[in-house]
Amino acid sequence: MASQPGAALRLFLLISGLRIGLLQPGEHQNLITENVTVVEGEVATISCRVKNNDDSVIQLLNPNRQTIYFRDFRPLKDARFQLVNFSSNELRVSLSNVSIDDEGRYFCQLYTDPPQEAYTIITVLVPPHNLVIDVQKDTYIEGEEVEMNCTVMASKPAAKIRWLKGNKELKGTNTEVEPIEDKMFRAHSQITLTALREDDGVPIVCVVDHPAVKDLQTQQYLEVNYKPVVMVQVKYPQGLTREGELLELNCIADGKPRPDRVMWQRLDDDLPEHAIISGETLLINTLNKTDNGTYRCLAFNAVGKASGDYTLFVHDPPTTLPPPTTTTTTTTTTTTPLIPDASATTEPAVHDTRAGEETPLVVDHAVIGGVVAVVVFAMLCLLIILGRYFARHKGTYFTHEAKGADDAADADTAIINAEGGQNSCEEKKEYFI
Repeated sequence: MASQPGAALRLFLLISGLRIGLLQPGEHQNLITENVTVVEGEVATISCRVKNNDDSVIQLLNPNRQTIYFRDFRPLKDARFQLVNFSSNELRVSLSNVSIDDEGRYFCQLYTDPPQEAYTIITVLVPPHNLVIDVQKDTYIEGEEVEMNCTVMASKPAAKIRWLKGNKELKGTNTEVEPIEDKMFRAHSQITLTALREDDGVPIVCVVDHPAVKDLQTQQYLEVNYKPVVMVQVKYPQGLTREGELLELNCIADGKPRPDRVMWQRLDDDLPEHAIISGETLLINTLNKTDNGTYRCLAFNAVGKASGDYTLFVHDPPTTLPPPTTTTTTTTTTTTPLIPDASATTEPAVHDTRAGEETPLVVDHAVIGGVVAVVVFAMLCLLIILGRYFARHKGTYFTHEAKGADDAADADTAIINAEGGQNSCEEKKEYFI
């Protein structure tokens, strides 16, 4: 005897077959499905939808063709499948805690005449696990080759690996993919770079690109040792170095590890006897031209040594000028007392608003002295001109008075000529002031 569920199934099939004749011409029943992508361990939702359904039976089957749901009844005993929605137009089922074994085709069947079938594909993504960076050693010396390996142990699909140095992506890197069991893949990438002092403390980052995860990365910080960098600094003097002055030099050295020893030397000669070395400082008192030369600072650490140079040239001392000769001139000036204006006494005193004090009236004695000197000079010039004028006119008068005696042979003749010349002199009238 057939079981009751089997009889019920045959009854549904018979009814569905009879109802196919109830559709009007031009009407069709269509199954609609969608593929599903889910991350391992999450929930997948499978949907079977029917367009223009006439209450035909909908059934969902797993990849092994086992019935998961017949209408709203679940024959399969896997409790991870749960009914989400059932109607005449849709059968929707959820699958929780998805594993890679659940991947495959799931079939939707519609019992019509003839029966219709469609399938949906569930794709399970497995995120990368055990991301590891492998380095040859922890500390590098500047100039050495650095080799790093990044490995993604298992993922589905295969992961893609990129490298960053700080925030800058490194070009020319490749990812090697190796298939392993259960549809899984192993990814591996290697980079080689030269260690520089600028890379000390910079992270080398392995970044994984995979559809199941975001921002998956791991990093390894570079530790680079390098020899010192040396610079000689002149602390004193700030300008030219001259004879008799002091010279102070500082040796500034940096490296990794820190320099453990600093040494001063003079190229092609010994250091001056009056030179003093105090740690990283070189002092030379009372410079002279025999101190000229190149002075070198050497710094040492575990990686190596480096040096910095300073070339000294001693200049002549500054020329000392003799004190200037001061000539004292005594000038006697006569000052006229100032008569204050009567109208000015009625006005209030002027105050400086910024200082808050009364500003006194200042008389410039230099200006007064200059004016007096100009007046005295003008008067002297006038006296000289007048003196020369009177002297000239007086000489001319004496010449006319003695006229006629110039050609006499002796004094008597001159007197006679002069007396005789009185008449002629009377003829000419002379006027003078």
